[in-house]
Amino acid sequence: MASTSIDELDRYILYALQKDARHTSGNDIASARNVSSSTVRNRISKLESSGIIRGSHLDIDYEALGYQLHTIIFCTAPISKREELAKNALSVEGVISVREIMSGEKNVHIVALGRNSDDLSRIGRELSDMGFEIAEEEIIRNEYTCPYSPFAGDSTNEA
Repeated sequence: MASTSIDELDRYILYALQKDARHTSGNDIASARNVSSSTVRNRISKLESSGIIRGSHLDIDYEALGYQLHTIIFCTAPISKREELAKNALSVEGVISVREIMSGEKNVHIVALGRNSDDLSRIGRELSDMGFEIAEEEIIRNEYTCPYSPFAGDSTNEA
């Protein structure tokens, strides 16, 4: 994959949107960086059209919706089938994300939700039937994220 060149303003736009896309406007970013809001809108459009910004994602409290079991399932898939299996895993009800890992063992990490242990057992069976070897399952207590700090630039002008 070819690397796309971005400048300091692009990096700050990415930082601000990662930090809080829902409550950060183009005007906020423009004010923080002393540029016009149309410049920010144009930059965001270019970042989207180039595939750098692929969307924005909701942070959902699944537990509040009755999904008490948030788990990560460490799987091993044959290297020749890893990508296909990883994509197919998304079709399993309860699976919310899949990561391909560049290693021979535990090379697919699957995040899934369940209301109870029966849900997690069903998910495990379906993944196994697809061709995954389930190596390990762990219940996630909390997950924390932050924006990529090198994109912040001069933090004294934060949005």
